Order: sequence, then C-alpha cells, then structure tokens
Amino acid sequence: MLQETAFIKTRIQAGVLECAICGEVDHHSARALREKLDTELFLHRPRLFLLSLEHVSFMDSSGLGLILGRLNVARELACEMRLVKVNERIRTILSLAGASRLDGLFVEEDTL
Repeated sequence: MLQETAFIKTRIQAGVLECAICGEVDHHSARALREKLDTELFLHRPRLFLLSLEHVSFMDSSGLGLILGRLNVARELACEMRLVKVNERIRTILSLAGASRLDGLFVEEDTL
C-alpha cells in the first residue's frame, strides 16, 4: 500500500474556501488531491477559492496540471481563484511555467 505523500486542510467561511496543500504534489498524489479539491469546490460553491502552497515540499508537472485544472473548475463555478502563500521553490516552478501570465490566477503573499 502506498503511503499518502500529500494532504489538504480546508476551511470555509463567508463564501471563501481556503485549502492548503501539504506535502509532495506528484503523479502519485495529484489524483487524490484533485478529487478532494473538486469535492470541496462543488460542495461549497464559494465565491472565492484560496489555494495555499506554503507547505508544498515538491511539485512536478502533475502539480501544475492540478492547479490549472482547479482554475478551470473555479471558472465553471463563477468562482475567483487565488494562489496564496506560495513558497519560493514553488513560485520558481510557477514562474518557469508561465503561470504569472494566466488570466484570473493571482499570487498573493499575505492571505490565509
């Protein structure tokens, strides 16, 4: 049995869904993370979705796909999505991937 390499902490308050990913986001963990995030988004249908990446220790291309996919889901639900508390390592990966050019994806420092 594979050990879980990542998990999500969630909180919903006043139409704001806050989710913090903790651990490694790779092809082994991305599916479970995606399912959990989608469940939370469809269940709560927030007006704002904050995704914290502060405690992500590793992220590969599966993590980029996870983020972009959740951006699409949020748009379908007329929900604004923001990346928050992005650690330096993950910020570099996102920058190299061109995520700063994506419309509707805001990276903030001081939320959550």
